[in-house]
Amino acid sequence: MTQHQAAATSSFQRVLVGVDFSDSSAHALEVARTRFAGATLRLVHVTDARVTAAPDLMGGVSAAMPDPALLHTLEDADAARMAQLARADEETELMVGDPVTGVLDAADRWNADLIVVGTHAQGAIEHFFLGSTAEKIVARSRIPVLTVRREVRG
Repeated sequence: MTQHQAAATSSFQRVLVGVDFSDSSAHALEVARTRFAGATLRLVHVTDARVTAAPDLMGGVSAAMPDPALLHTLEDADAARMAQLARADEETELMVGDPVTGVLDAADRWNADLIVVGTHAQGAIEHFFLGSTAEKIVARSRIPVLTVRREVRG
């Protein structure tokens, strides 16, 4: 690491990493662990409460009453995955709700200096209608956000 790189990364002492258990997320976590080795990392996962939404006839989704049993099962599975992923010196937080709002709220409550999230490749239609979680976090965050894209080789 050059002196300039060390100075640039040393100002980030509290780094929140958004985790969704995808390959992109895992790559972003490895980048955070490497680039901000001296920082305290907090891994945050938000179980998406929208999993109980039902498709509607217009191509969108209609809100449905959350299924408590389904959400509980998802929370348990996510907690187990987070326990395997996190290192002993890393903090974790699990929530249920909207992933964008959850990550931003967690960063605010924890007084994070930086948010690190992975980006996913999306098709043009999916991106037009949904946007990306990373893009929404960047647009709404009051603190710096590092988006990390995993290169696909092949």
